[in-house]
Amino acid sequence: MVNVSMKALLESGVHFGHRTHRWNPHMKTYIFTERNGIHIIDLQQTVKALEKAFNLVRDVVAEDGIVLFAGTKRQAHETILEEAERCGMPYVTFRWLGGMLTNWVTMRQRINELDRLERMREKGEFERLTKKEGLMLERKIDKLQARFGGIRNMHRLPDLVFIVDIRREETAVREANALGIPIVALVDTNCDPRPIDHIIPSNDDAIRAIKLMVAHIANAVVEGRAMRKEEDVEELPVPEVIEAEELTDTELLGTATLAHMEAQAEVEAAAKEKEEEEEIPEETEKEETGEKPEAEVLEKGAGGDSEESKK
Repeated sequence: MVNVSMKALLESGVHFGHRTHRWNPHMKTYIFTERNGIHIIDLQQTVKALEKAFNLVRDVVAEDGIVLFAGTKRQAHETILEEAERCGMPYVTFRWLGGMLTNWVTMRQRINELDRLERMREKGEFERLTKKEGLMLERKIDKLQARFGGIRNMHRLPDLVFIVDIRREETAVREANALGIPIVALVDTNCDPRPIDHIIPSNDDAIRAIKLMVAHIANAVVEGRAMRKEEDVEELPVPEVIEAEELTDTELLGTATLAHMEAQAEVEAAAKEKEEEEEIPEETEKEETGEKPEAEVLEKGAGGDSEESKK
């Protein structure tokens, strides 16, 4: 784990809060001082909270958990998109739809509809439709992709939700609290921290501050995935070598196969005996008629030829 230094937090402007007249009294414990009508966040508490959040996210991901990144404001849109895709986690950057967590079954149906329409387009079925119908379906795909593209690979509810700007994502906070899903959030001086389980006091408006915080949480996800892979490798079962017992022909082949093989062997044996019986009478007939074997005749013929040649 690489801890974020105090210098990096100061350079990114994490310590800048909102104007004093817009503050939330429940954030008093996280405010260090006031300067030029602006509250300054206590960065010592930010460092500690960031470290706790990092360990929490890492442990959740290491246990095969899902962390949902949520941030729809203009300053956080691109950062949430890039970092969530880098660490392979679902995200919401367009608009948080009501019921995205509490009515997950319906949301999953809309994602399945998006998958169906994209399969139709890949197969070329849109070309068979009229131009107007094809354009309407293309617009529907774009609309569904914008709203559900970040969570289309999320097949169950998340185990943790990371939120940037809890005032803007008030619906997400309420739904996560209703389902008992823990929330890790960047909380500015104008926000109410009571609904948040793990508070990270920080500036949630500066782009550099958001990039630093979101990148650190994404690094926690990456580290958790690495830990999970190491545990999977260690827990791989060692195959036991089992000595195989010698099996009989009946256990290996079965009764029907053995019967067929025995019948075939009997047929072959009978055919062999018949051939032997046919060869024996031929030899006895030659002996009775006085015929000599062909080998003897050939030897005698060869001997006569040699005697004639000597004369």
